[in-house]
Amino acid sequence: MSIRRTHPGRPRLVPPKTTAPPREQVLHAAAQLFVTKGFAATSTREIADKVGIRQASLYYHFTGKDEILAELLERSVRPTVDRIEQIERVTASESPETALYLLALVDVHTLAEAPDNIGMLATHPDVTSSEAFDAFRSTRAELAAAYGRIATRAAGPASATAAEPGHLGEMLMHLVEVTTSLRSSGVPISATTAATIAATCLRACGIAEDRIGPAASSAASLADALSTAGPG
Repeated sequence: MSIRRTHPGRPRLVPPKTTAPPREQVLHAAAQLFVTKGFAATSTREIADKVGIRQASLYYHFTGKDEILAELLERSVRPTVDRIEQIERVTASESPETALYLLALVDVHTLAEAPDNIGMLATHPDVTSSEAFDAFRSTRAELAAAYGRIATRAAGPASATAAEPGHLGEMLMHLVEVTTSLRSSGVPISATTAATIAATCLRACGIAEDRIGPAASSAASLADALSTAGPG
């Protein structure tokens, strides 16, 4: 759990270039450095310099760069996880493939909007091995379980018996995480791109083509409703 500090710290080295709260400025600067230089190669001093604050002031907001990365990674999955119950509720009377398509659409949106494409660091060795990121891994596992649960209901007979729900969920998450690779290559995540990724998830589950179109249409309408309502 992140520890929020309210002490203002020492005066800035340089005036801020944004009106964002200092904590958000630190997260943004760190995200840019982690993605461009790598997590291990980035120091807290570099993060502080990029924000324009003293290194000591950074520690009023975070205990170190592990905590910074943990919060950034949480933001790459939490918005989708917070929608799972709502997605399953609004699709209760729909086909299971509609629910899966909608989950994938929401997840693509989350990854497309994650600050500075930080989702691409989710599988970095430092993340997969350090206890500092246990909370993130737990949240990610919750999302994988939802994918597996919904996909098992939607999958064709061959796909449903070929993989355990957990494995199926992980496979689908990796398909959706192509969003981060596309972003890093400069490919815009348009509505068409998001729809293609979601449809690919259904095809990977052995869902027939004549069922994908109706699922996409229903999910698109439900996605508009979700976007105007809060999570839960």
